[in-house]
Amino acid sequence: MSQLPADDPILGDARSCEAIEKVIVPRSHDLGGFQVRRALPAIGQRMVGPFIFFDQMGPAEFHLGEGLDVRPHPHIGLSTVTYLFDGEIMHRDSLGTALAIKPGAVNLMTAGRGIVHSERTGMEARASGPKLYGIQAWLALPKTHEEVAPEFKHHGAGDLPRIVEGGKRISLIMGSAYGQTSPVKFPWDALYAEAVLSPGAILPLDPDYDERAIYIVSGKVDIAGDEFGAGQLLVFKPGDRISILAIDQSRVMIVGGEPMDGPRNIWWNFVSSSKERIEQAKQEWKTGRFDTVPGDESEFIPLPEG
Repeated sequence: MSQLPADDPILGDARSCEAIEKVIVPRSHDLGGFQVRRALPAIGQRMVGPFIFFDQMGPAEFHLGEGLDVRPHPHIGLSTVTYLFDGEIMHRDSLGTALAIKPGAVNLMTAGRGIVHSERTGMEARASGPKLYGIQAWLALPKTHEEVAPEFKHHGAGDLPRIVEGGKRISLIMGSAYGQTSPVKFPWDALYAEAVLSPGAILPLDPDYDERAIYIVSGKVDIAGDEFGAGQLLVFKPGDRISILAIDQSRVMIVGGEPMDGPRNIWWNFVSSSKERIEQAKQEWKTGRFDTVPGDESEFIPLPEG
């Protein structure tokens, strides 16, 4: 889900809340029937832990017979994590994977030295007026893993730890928090969770990871007396224990991790600590040296100009 213009999200006003370092307001883009809001990367905030791209997809409802059609395209040097609130996406990749992801489940695709995949609405879902609502995040791989063999892992909704108490429902997608550890493995310390909060519920966020943020998908929350609404990424300062109070029924995504082992270069769908490696990947895609996607070989997204 990367086909967006190159402009950056907007840095907002951090207001008086001392725990908040930055407020990022994503720009919204229409991608043929549904909107995508990209919160990362932003000017002055390229990553939070290993999280280097963070996109909200939808909410969207397609006409009968229509749906998502992201043609085969390549990645290197990253892992994609797809998590849906509503709808379904058929994932196919050059490893031969063909699997539909549904709400509450997790698709973790590790590109490593190179993978090609497509994301489409399946034919059965198109027949019933498909919906799409969720988050796709990209995580930069540590330098030691940038050239590993590509891999795909699926975890069903029932595989993830769930914490239900005090008016909150937390699904732990990645990392450790609230006394639980997710089975989703990633080779760098990272935290990723969904929290659905009833009005009046308090979500604590301990300083277990140096870099932390929340993305407010819906609703409104209060932090130290300041209110924040949907479509904002709040980046916290390290070291403080945060309390997030839900004013309305709210859904927030928790992201975090340890600082990455150096900066990353990003060009189109390629992420790497080496600019030369990205240039190599450009030529490999342009000259057809990536693998194809079984069952989806007839189309592909050409290498962008420039």
